[in-house]
Amino acid sequence: MISIQQEDDLVVAAVLGQFTLDDYKQFEDHVRYSVKFKGVANLLFDFRDMLGYSVDVVWEELRFTRENAPNFGRIAMVSDNQWLNWLAGMQSLLVPTNLAIFSDYDEAKAWVTSSDDELV
Repeated sequence: MISIQQEDDLVVAAVLGQFTLDDYKQFEDHVRYSVKFKGVANLLFDFRDMLGYSVDVVWEELRFTRENAPNFGRIAMVSDNQWLNWLAGMQSLLVPTNLAIFSDYDEAKAWVTSSDDELV
């Protein structure tokens, strides 16, 4: 299940339990809306309560990110899952994005909403 909030140019997605392809498609719709009306989308993913995900989510996420990377500002990910963090790091090598991984939600939100050019 996914919970999505839109805050100006920030799309906040919290995954609870299993992360499905339908969940990811909902997220894509919110990102497209942000890009259409704000010109850019900053993304904040909260994976702390995610129990798992399917391979089709990984492939869709890679495809969507490749197609839309120029429309993304900052991407913050909150997770303590080392495998997920590694996977996100590997993807950022394939698709250059301004991605930072955090274990603390408040730090992630402060960074993703900051106008500071400093990278984490």
